[in-house]
Amino acid sequence: MSITVAAVGDIHIGADRRGVVGPSLATAAACADLLLLAGDLTRCGSVDEMHMVVDELSNVNLPMIAVLGNHDLHSDLGDEVTEVLEAGGITVLDRSGIVVDVRGVRVGIAGAIGFGGGFDGAIASDFGEREMKSFVERSRREADGLAEALADLDCATRIALTHYSPIAETLEGERREIYPFLGSHLLAEAIDRVGADLALHGHAHGGVECGTTPGGVPVRNVAMPVIRRPYCVFTIDA
Repeated sequence: MSITVAAVGDIHIGADRRGVVGPSLATAAACADLLLLAGDLTRCGSVDEMHMVVDELSNVNLPMIAVLGNHDLHSDLGDEVTEVLEAGGITVLDRSGIVVDVRGVRVGIAGAIGFGGGFDGAIASDFGEREMKSFVERSRREADGLAEALADLDCATRIALTHYSPIAETLEGERREIYPFLGSHLLAEAIDRVGADLALHGHAHGGVECGTTPGGVPVRNVAMPVIRRPYCVFTIDA
C-alpha cells in the first residue's frame, strides 16, 4: 500500500495574494492524503496575514500539517499566528510530531522550523561572542528537537518537515555566501540518526528540488519558487 503527500512551502500570502493560492491548493484533495506546509506561509508574520492563510486553505479537504518559517516569525508573534492556524484546523509542529491514520496506515510527521549553521566546509562554531554561541545553540536545539520528535513517532512511515534545509545539495543556485543562513548539517544528522522515508523543506527560493542526506534519506525542496507549481505530490510505500 502507498500513501500520497502533497507539500509546498514559501507561499508568502499577503493582501495582494488573496484568492491566488487557495483555489490551486484545494485541488490537492483529489490526488493526496495529506497536505504538508514547509513554512513561510506569510510575508511578515502578522496575525492578519495568517488569517488570510487560513481563509486561503479553508477549502482544502485534507489533514494539513505545517511548520512556521522565518517570515512567519518576523513580527515576533509566533504564538499568536500558531493559534490562528490551529483554530483553522491546521496542525503546527514545533520540534514535535503527529501520527495521522491514512486508510489504516500510521503516517508520522515530525516538524521543526530548523535554523542556519552551515554545512561541511563552512560550519558555524559556538566560540567567541555570546551572539555566536546563541546562534549555534539555536541550531542544535532545533536539530535535537527534530530527532526527538522523529524518535517518538509510533508508526511505520516517517516524514521530516522543516523550513530550513538539512543539506547543501538542494541549495544549489543560491549564493554560497548565504548557505549558513539557509540551513544546517545538524538537521540532516538528526534525520539520519533516527531515520525517515522523506524530508521536506522550503526557504531556499533559488535552490533546486532534489537531494539526499548523507544517510540516504530523500530530501525535497518544496519552496513554491523552486517547484513552480501549487504543490508537489510524493508517493511513499507504507
